[in-house]
Amino acid sequence: MKTFKLLLIVFCTNIVLAKAQSFNIMLIPDSLTSKANAVKRYEELKISIKDIDRAVVSRKYAITILNEAGRRYATYSNNYDKLKDLSDIDGNLYDAAGKHLKNVKRKDIADYSGDDEATLATDARFKVHDFYYGAYPYTVEYEDEQSFDGIFFLPRWIPQRTGRCAVQQSRFIVETPVDYKLRYKQFNYAGNPAIVNDGKKITYTWEVKNLHAFEDEAFSPQWEEMTTSVFIAPVNFKIENYAGEMDSWQNLGKFIAQLNAGRDILPENVKKDVHALTDNLSTPKEKAFALYDYLQKNTRYISVQLGIGSWQPYDAKYVATKKYGDCKALSNYMKSLLKEAGLNGYYVLVNSDDDDTHGLWEDFPSPYFNHAVLCMPNGKDTLWFECTSQTVTPGFMGSSVGNRKALMIKDDGGHIVNTPSYRAEQNLQTRVVTAAIDAQGNLDAALITKYTGIQQEMPHALMYHTTKENREKYLNDELNLPTYKVDKTDYSENKSLIPEIKEDLHISAQGYASVSGKRLFIKPNLFNKAGNKVNTDDKRLFDIEYTYSFHDIDSIDIKIPDGYNPEALPKNLDLNSKFGNYKIEFKVADNNISVLRDYTRFAGRFPASDYAEFAKFLNDIYKADRSQVVLVKKEN
Repeated sequence: MKTFKLLLIVFCTNIVLAKAQSFNIMLIPDSLTSKANAVKRYEELKISIKDIDRAVVSRKYAITILNEAGRRYATYSNNYDKLKDLSDIDGNLYDAAGKHLKNVKRKDIADYSGDDEATLATDARFKVHDFYYGAYPYTVEYEDEQSFDGIFFLPRWIPQRTGRCAVQQSRFIVETPVDYKLRYKQFNYAGNPAIVNDGKKITYTWEVKNLHAFEDEAFSPQWEEMTTSVFIAPVNFKIENYAGEMDSWQNLGKFIAQLNAGRDILPENVKKDVHALTDNLSTPKEKAFALYDYLQKNTRYISVQLGIGSWQPYDAKYVATKKYGDCKALSNYMKSLLKEAGLNGYYVLVNSDDDDTHGLWEDFPSPYFNHAVLCMPNGKDTLWFECTSQTVTPGFMGSSVGNRKALMIKDDGGHIVNTPSYRAEQNLQTRVVTAAIDAQGNLDAALITKYTGIQQEMPHALMYHTTKENREKYLNDELNLPTYKVDKTDYSENKSLIPEIKEDLHISAQGYASVSGKRLFIKPNLFNKAGNKVNTDDKRLFDIEYTYSFHDIDSIDIKIPDGYNPEALPKNLDLNSKFGNYKIEFKVADNNISVLRDYTRFAGRFPASDYAEFAKFLNDIYKADRSQVVLVKKEN
């Protein structure tokens, strides 16, 4: 027995020493620390699928935090709910040499509800832990395990979550019964997974090593297109008491239709309201818009996410009674209102992430959706309704839901559809500026701006969803004025399929123009300037992507003080490229500076090899937008 205990002590000691040695930062190749704030030393994500409704997911990883900017990678977090638990949480802290300093204590693991201000009820919870260590570099190591009661949405493997975190090694393992049909879609992975069938189970293994860190690049494609990722999905699945198939979008749509079945029955008082509103209207569009107005005035968005309720909407009677619902419930409610009016509306699932414009992959049916809207065919036109907003214009999908593929749910299952996309002339900003600058360089300006389509989204938010203080702070940043005073802000809206907002501002700014002796230096393009200059030193790694087009037209007239003549005028510029067209003209006459700026950006995807041309186009605009007029005072 003594010999056994001694061997056990030696064995455990060797494990500790091996880990200490493996976590020594000297063992990280220099190529991985370059541009990195953290390095993932190892990771193993293992999914053991037991049946169509049961799986066990285990995760273990270690990350070396190199500096303060990498601090965010040190926090452990994972979620659980009614359909998946979270257990066996363990963690360790190591110093730069790999010496073990501390392990996780149960009392130090925080447990938070997943609700927020917009959530009434949810069973989602998060467990969070942090060692709060600050002697860089150091390493944290964590592992946990989850049991899934029902399989619908399976974890995905993305070993490199951000460009500034390099990866030394990461492995993804999926185990299934031999008769289980697993589907997967992989990005940026060389070859196929290693597959082993031992007669009892099939094991799929993906592995990567030495993924280098890189700097973020503006206008990049979606993340999974830039780094290694693997998405998995079942063919047959079961969650709570509902079973379905995911081998086609039509079959996945049948499952959603099953969840929604029988949930469109309205109470009698609401039925009467529907007929009172629509019976005397002549067109389906008029009826639909009237019912959408009724929805907006009588309901509000509140999230309710409990169990299968994360995918199944609360029924129409619930929404009618409670006067609230989440995106699923409100879209189902709008569908019910249309049905009572004799109109067909269809429930549509979509991904509304700002950085996700594909919406879905046509060749990979899977439940990567986070939002629901409603669609109503109307002859040659199709009407779309964002049912969670009390202010958005009927028929407008905007940037978060527009221009992507979505899944429309009909009685026969799911159908891939395209949500509305908007052309440059529909995303218009026209601004007329009438201004004056005095001999001390002080600016007084009146701005009237009309925004349409996607360009009216921010003014819409300023109009409906912010305070006067936050509105003025935003305007200060947006209008590029170091010091200013907003004397007037007025907004009006024209609600149409392409909404329009008119913004009327009056602004004064002390010392806008520079005064030097008898000269006055003025940058006459007062407000609409391109952003930062584009760095041309580094080689572009990824494609350039503009997700939507727009068109800006600025007309500026500036009255200058008497007695000044132009000494130097900027050159006019006219650019035409695959990325867009830009034109700016400057004139000085009769104590007046006039500027006409016209810029159209073209949506599209351009190869990284176009970067030099792209950078020159943007930097030429940046320079022209900041061109300066020099005025000199006439001698008496």
